[in-house]
Amino acid sequence: MSQTPETKQLTLAAGNAVLACEEVGHGRAVVYAHGLSSSRANDPLYTLNDWSPIVASGRRLIRYDARGHGESTGRPQFTDYIWSRLAGDLLAVADRIAGPEPVDAMGASMGCGTLLYAALERPERFGRLILVIPPTAWDTRVALAEANRTIADLVESRGLDFVLEVTKDVPPPPVHADDPDSLPPPAIPERLYPHVMRGSAASDLPDPEILRTLTHPTLILTWAGDQGHPVSTAEALRKVMPNSSLHVSPDRADVLTWGDRAADFLTG
Repeated sequence: MSQTPETKQLTLAAGNAVLACEEVGHGRAVVYAHGLSSSRANDPLYTLNDWSPIVASGRRLIRYDARGHGESTGRPQFTDYIWSRLAGDLLAVADRIAGPEPVDAMGASMGCGTLLYAALERPERFGRLILVIPPTAWDTRVALAEANRTIADLVESRGLDFVLEVTKDVPPPPVHADDPDSLPPPAIPERLYPHVMRGSAASDLPDPEILRTLTHPTLILTWAGDQGHPVSTAEALRKVMPNSSLHVSPDRADVLTWGDRAADFLTG
């Protein structure tokens, strides 16, 4: 009987934050950056986020809580949470935990933006990239940015519990409709929540013309029917990134294949 690999817990000082990290498995490192309001603890509660096949394929998976999320610390300063700034944390994790060799990396939603900025800043640091549910970007991001600023204002004026209560009936993306578990609450302290949301509102994916310079083998995984992560963003990334491929999942059953797809891509 195979044993579950031991998870090693780590902390890493990165500028004005201390990042909570973990690594599991052995072999060449794969660094994973989660999405907005998630964390290492929250991610497994989304039954669609099972990356265990990557570890089973002989890789070392390194995950960390973004600053202001989960067990990582953060400041009440919105510019700390802009994606281009978060890229520095991903690079710190890669440099000080993964080792000197180029790393493969994955990023989901906010983490997708973080990863793209990190790869543009230091392209030689990365091997293969996996972009998971790329967020709304460029022309389609204006409405979401305004909504995030409104949420930030409401949390400051009425509190996080009020915002969670008035938004509890907002339907989840279609792929989560049959999820047996309810979606977890945001993994951001209330005192930091407005600043994190304003950082998201001030963020966008890099300019498409600049993304053409990223020649890394790239797998893009997204699902259909999610306005916050529209297929149009994933399709645009596929068009401008010269060595990329795209898989769009129409339903939950297909999304559950992502762990195997990612493992196959990383070992290809």
